[in-house]
Amino acid sequence: MTAMHLSRSIRIASYNIHKAVGTDRKRDPARILRVISEIDADVIALQEADMRFGDRTGLLNLPALEDLTGLVPLPIERRRSSHGFHGNLILARNAEAEIVHHLHLPGLEPRGALIADIAVAGHSLRIVAAHLGLLAQSRLQQARAILERIDGLDHRPTVLMGDLNEWRTGARSSLRPLESHFPANHGGRSFPARYPMLPLDRILGSEKVKLVDFSVHDTPLARVASDHLPITARLQI
Repeated sequence: MTAMHLSRSIRIASYNIHKAVGTDRKRDPARILRVISEIDADVIALQEADMRFGDRTGLLNLPALEDLTGLVPLPIERRRSSHGFHGNLILARNAEAEIVHHLHLPGLEPRGALIADIAVAGHSLRIVAAHLGLLAQSRLQQARAILERIDGLDHRPTVLMGDLNEWRTGARSSLRPLESHFPANHGGRSFPARYPMLPLDRILGSEKVKLVDFSVHDTPLARVASDHLPITARLQI
């Protein structure tokens, strides 16, 4: 991947594609590709990009996606036929990957996160892509594990995004430990896609980044392609 030429902002997004099963209960990966094309992001974090069992086969036609959008997956350690790590996949356009860390998260369910250091628009940027657990106690442990790993790395502008499975804010939120590192916390009504009510999907920014133009990507196609709507923002470093 080559360095991208963006003078002001980078469009980022997060999307739980629900294993390409839509609200009509049909598995249609081609619809997911079209939604990703609609979003037109420079960096996008996907969740549930692989089948859940067996070889955890990847669900998307990645060469077709590259032809359509210019997005390519960041290099990670994968199972033979999977796309992501615990279903997490980061796609980027015109960016250079420096290193991608794999983080197994604690909790009752198998969960993980990717921590990717990339060069984009002449800047060094860290993207944390995560899919947190269904239980509040697990999410609390997972948030702390992410912070512990980040604290052991060099300091650079950081964005955490994904399906964080938390709709609460303040003292009751399982994401509260993240507030010390990510003062910017954006979440919109993204779930369930057909009648979105809960802000389960979030984009968080560290002190060195400014997130603007946050929105939920709510289109007729997005409402049927997955049970989550994508979320987007523009990142200013």
